[in-house]
Amino acid sequence: MKKSAIFGLIVIAIAIATIITTYSSSSTYGSFGDAKKTTEELHIVGHLDKGKELYYDAAKDANYFSFFVKDNKGEECKVIYTGTKPQDFEKSEQIVLTGRMTGNEFHASTILMKCPSKYTQDKLDVKEFKAKSASI
Repeated sequence: MKKSAIFGLIVIAIAIATIITTYSSSSTYGSFGDAKKTTEELHIVGHLDKGKELYYDAAKDANYFSFFVKDNKGEECKVIYTGTKPQDFEKSEQIVLTGRMTGNEFHASTILMKCPSKYTQDKLDVKEFKAKSASI
C-alpha cells in the first residue's frame, strides 16, 4: 500500500472515533419522567415554580441551592444544584437543567437561564451556570 492510502485510512479511523465519542457523550432532552427511567444525564426544559420555596443559605452552605421546576410536560420536581444561586434567578422565563435524577430529586450540574432582556422585549438574555463539584 502507498503511504498516502495508509495516511487516508488513519484519518478516516480518527474521524469515525471522534464522531462516536461525541455521540456517546452527548446528553439528550427529556422530562423528569424520562430522567427517572435512566441513569444518563439529560437536559430538561422547564419553568421555575414561583409558588414553591427557593432554598439558599450562604451562611450554612454556599454551594447548596434547591428549588422546584415544572417541565414542559407539566411534571414538577425538586432540583438540587451544588453551586451558588444564580443572580436574578427568579426573573428567568425558562430554565434548561442538565443533570441526573437521584431518588425523587433532580441533581443539576448546569443551569441555563433564559431571562427577558432589559433593553428589548423581543430578545432573551441567556446565562449559563455550572455546579462547583462535578460529582452527582
